[in-house]
Amino acid sequence: MKDRLPPSLYVPPHQRLRSLPPDYAFHPLPLSHSQSQQTLLPIRYVSAYDDRVSVEASDRETVTFHCANWDEWERKLSLLLRDSVKQEVISREKKDRRDFDKLAKLATSLGLYSHAYAKVVVFSKIPLPNYRFDLDDKKPQKEVNLHADLLKRVEAYLREYLSKKSKRIDRFPAKSFSRTSSISSIATDEGLLEQPEPMAASKTTLDNILRRRNLQLRDRQEYWEESVEGRRMLECRRCLPAFKQRDLLLTAISQNQVIVISGETGCGKTTQIPQFILESEIEANRGAFCSIICTQPRRISAMSVSERVAYERGEQLGESVGYKVRLEGVRGRDTRLLFCTTGILLRRLLVDRNLRGVTHVIVDEIHERGMNEDFLLIILKDLLPRRPELKLILMSATLDAELFSSYFGGAGVIHIPGFTYPVRSHFLEDILEMSGYRLTPYNQVDDYGQERSWKMNKQIPRKRKSQIASVVEDALRGADFKEFSPETRESLSCWNPDCIGFNLIEFILCHICENESPGGILVFMTGWDDISSLKDKLQIHPIFGNPDRVMLLACHGSMASFEQRLIFEEPASGVRKIVLATNIAETSITINDVAFVIDCGKAKETSYDALNNTPCLLPSWISKVSAQQRRGRAGRVQPGQCYHLYPKSVYDAFAEYQLPEILRTPLQSLCLQIKSLNLGSISEFLSRALQSPELIAVQKAIEYLKIIGALDENEYLTTLGRYLSKLPMEPKLGKMLILGAILGCLDPILTVAAGLSVRDPFLTPLDKKDLAEAAKSQFSRDHSDHLALVRAYEGWKRAVEESAVYDYCWKNFLSVQSMRAIDSLRKEFFSLLKDTGLIDGNPSTCNSGANDENLTRAVICYGLYPGICSIVHNERSFSLKTMEDGQVLLYSNSVNARDTKIPYPWLVFNEKIKVNSVFLRDSTAVSDSALILFGGTISKGDFDGHLKMLGGYLEFFMKPAVAEMYQTLKKELDEMIQSKLLNPKMDMQAHRELLLAIRSLVSEDGSDGRFVFGRQVLRPLETSAVSTQPTSVSRTESGPGGDNSKSQLQTILTRAGHAAPMYKTKQLKNNKFQTAVEFNQTQIMGQPCNNKKSAEKDAAAEAIQWLMGGGGAKESHEHVNHMSNLLKKSKTGHL
Repeated sequence: MKDRLPPSLYVPPHQRLRSLPPDYAFHPLPLSHSQSQQTLLPIRYVSAYDDRVSVEASDRETVTFHCANWDEWERKLSLLLRDSVKQEVISREKKDRRDFDKLAKLATSLGLYSHAYAKVVVFSKIPLPNYRFDLDDKKPQKEVNLHADLLKRVEAYLREYLSKKSKRIDRFPAKSFSRTSSISSIATDEGLLEQPEPMAASKTTLDNILRRRNLQLRDRQEYWEESVEGRRMLECRRCLPAFKQRDLLLTAISQNQVIVISGETGCGKTTQIPQFILESEIEANRGAFCSIICTQPRRISAMSVSERVAYERGEQLGESVGYKVRLEGVRGRDTRLLFCTTGILLRRLLVDRNLRGVTHVIVDEIHERGMNEDFLLIILKDLLPRRPELKLILMSATLDAELFSSYFGGAGVIHIPGFTYPVRSHFLEDILEMSGYRLTPYNQVDDYGQERSWKMNKQIPRKRKSQIASVVEDALRGADFKEFSPETRESLSCWNPDCIGFNLIEFILCHICENESPGGILVFMTGWDDISSLKDKLQIHPIFGNPDRVMLLACHGSMASFEQRLIFEEPASGVRKIVLATNIAETSITINDVAFVIDCGKAKETSYDALNNTPCLLPSWISKVSAQQRRGRAGRVQPGQCYHLYPKSVYDAFAEYQLPEILRTPLQSLCLQIKSLNLGSISEFLSRALQSPELIAVQKAIEYLKIIGALDENEYLTTLGRYLSKLPMEPKLGKMLILGAILGCLDPILTVAAGLSVRDPFLTPLDKKDLAEAAKSQFSRDHSDHLALVRAYEGWKRAVEESAVYDYCWKNFLSVQSMRAIDSLRKEFFSLLKDTGLIDGNPSTCNSGANDENLTRAVICYGLYPGICSIVHNERSFSLKTMEDGQVLLYSNSVNARDTKIPYPWLVFNEKIKVNSVFLRDSTAVSDSALILFGGTISKGDFDGHLKMLGGYLEFFMKPAVAEMYQTLKKELDEMIQSKLLNPKMDMQAHRELLLAIRSLVSEDGSDGRFVFGRQVLRPLETSAVSTQPTSVSRTESGPGGDNSKSQLQTILTRAGHAAPMYKTKQLKNNKFQTAVEFNQTQIMGQPCNNKKSAEKDAAAEAIQWLMGGGGAKESHEHVNHMSNLLKKSKTGHL
């Protein structure tokens, strides 16, 4: 970012007043005088429960052009370009929406951006998102009503709490909480820190201990090298290309602080180079002083490589060689070479910025460009000047080593040639030609089963091509297949790039099993859905479903470690191994008996649309380097063959390298780590990356951390942020755990946080979808995926005690592996929280409210906010809307997706992801009170009783006294949490009344208020001007100004000089009638009534009640006159 011009930014309305770079401040369009006079006028009031009524609404930043001819627009857009203040022009004219395509071309020719929203077209100097809530005339506005008895009890609790608090302050005015806590010791042991040495009586004694250890390590190594097994192993190692350059490598490492090693597949760099360093240090009697850390991008790589290296050294794992991954690790007192995931080393850096005691850091597989790897390189580059004796070795399996060399100031590069047996490549045209297999539009559709029918529908060819197809369209168009038969050319013309090709894969597998020599088969798929669906398909095949002929295995990153290790086992004689894997099997791991590879050419890759703040998990084409890595897997142990399920011309169109992860994923966790390591400005630090991310992606991450309270307005870590930075999980899960510990409902929150960190434990077999859904529904009686998970885990724990785990999981369609992973993570999370001091290790003390599901629901809201969407019901179902996406959908496996009505106004969700539409995963319904108290910052609106959240996206209307109560409770709750974080040993009993008030609200709030749209409410009339007396008479009957509400409304309007109101009535499906009354550019909806006449009266009464600021319709004549005079003034200002 430092060396390039930053892009222009679209700044959402809720962020415009926050700390943005000065060059990118958003300048809203100024109001004209006439527009400013309208700000107190009611523009619209439409019931959320009838989507049929819709009217145009004004917008405070709208500039309307009455003359929409071409020349006029060209002049206006040119003026916009020259205006240094205005950022955009907005029009609501129908003719402009109709001619948008033409106007968009004009804007593009002038270098402007354009977007057509529902009833608005926008032309801007900066890129525009897909949805803007400030232009949505149906953004969520919620009326909040509380029952009188509940309100009375809550106010009593609050008064008592404030009274006791005041007395405590008076008694201890100078009391303050200590800002030092055990938080500084969080995560001090991730299996990487050196074991503390015993206190030596003198330096001589310590030297003797180290000298003795050096000799022990050298004697053990020499004994192995001289043994028969050791000599045999050494001969095998000497066959590897890396061993031939052992002396050159060791010399380069000793003479340079940084060295880059580029080693092709099969050269042995991953297993040999760490051994070379360890052996040379032991030979030089420095074995007890050396500490080598070798990072791997994946846990299976760290485990399998450490096992192999220990085997080659004739040792048990945990002696001189060990490993550490999340939840698992093997190391001992004499471990000098540790293999670990990159994340583990980053955790070490949190507590040891200088890597004290570490002599060598080896970063393997840097060509994969994972976010952790890129982050680690920036930190290590800054660390090297402070640790001149530290050696850094970077290892890449590809030929892009020069990129890393230049990043480290021209570091030396050593290239090791690979060793693989010859591999014959067959591209799609070759496969079709030699096998006679024919592709048709129908035999390419992959069978994912009924529950994933939408994936099958996506494979049907359409006029509008998918991203996968459009990327290779030009390559296919320019391909020359003349040398192939007409049948092959016809098949290629039918090839569908969107399909994986299950049927073709099955055909190739049959061909290999029946016609080729022995050898394992590695099939590269895109993700778990593809792997599980293809595995189910193959298991019913007479060959592949026969365990006497085929060992069918899967390999995926979410699988348990013991399951992943199965792929390394040798099959019985006469049995062929078939492994279905993702790109996890491309590098670092070697399946010894693989001789055949089937490559689908795709990988499921996360991309991040920073402008719309939406991650997309979609299959995409792999790079050429990845294709070469996949092909190389077939030649590690014998000559092999690789079947590419795409044409050679498509391969030629692949990108050379994969896009780095740091450029295609959200950056919240990374930004939090940057601040926790005191690395300065986030933007400035990331500008030093190999390839720095876009400024808008960085700004989105910073804004998120501010919203959740991890950063303050100056981008400094808050107290909560310091806690979150020490917890190795997503910030939202850490936030959830922290509050769960404070409020005494930790046990269910541990389950929720652990469950959201592993693969979904609820299974949906292809042939038992209905049974699986019925099993899940027994856990989901309260509109929450998270609470359903809690109940499923509680049942699993009972099954463990009764030794009936498999039976329980089988009956309830639960994954045994996922449930075990949840159980392990719960223990890890509990241990981490214990280190913070928030809990004392006694589960009972942090679970006093564990049985209060409403409190648990509120804590889930606290963690997942701002992942919030509104639930607006219509006659048959409901619609969902988020701040950044507008309309969204629920994933089909959500318990809420099966309901036609959810008796809550809001859903909090764990994540959203864009496939064809934006889908929400893992949701929980929450009440108004839960959102207001446990969401983010609330601010006072334009008048009493009006509260806002998320910069005005969420608006709440209530009685002023209720609003004041919510604000006080929110303030006290935040202060209590802050005090507890500063002083973890604080006694929560002093806050008993506050917690009782909060628990009463979240438990008993029925969210009775309704959604309203476009509401801009008048300030209440001065009580001195009019006197209002409530009456028990129906609001539709006689009153001032006439004998009923219709007459009264007409009287008010005619006295103000407006036309008579218009009534539009519709008959509902329940045979009731509902009326909308229109006047003065305002449309107001009444309640359903039994007949048309009553419906019209009710709409008029609703209008009068609204005009009078929420008071009753039965008001005095003075009130009617006062309102008429006000409308007259409004009309005058409007002209």
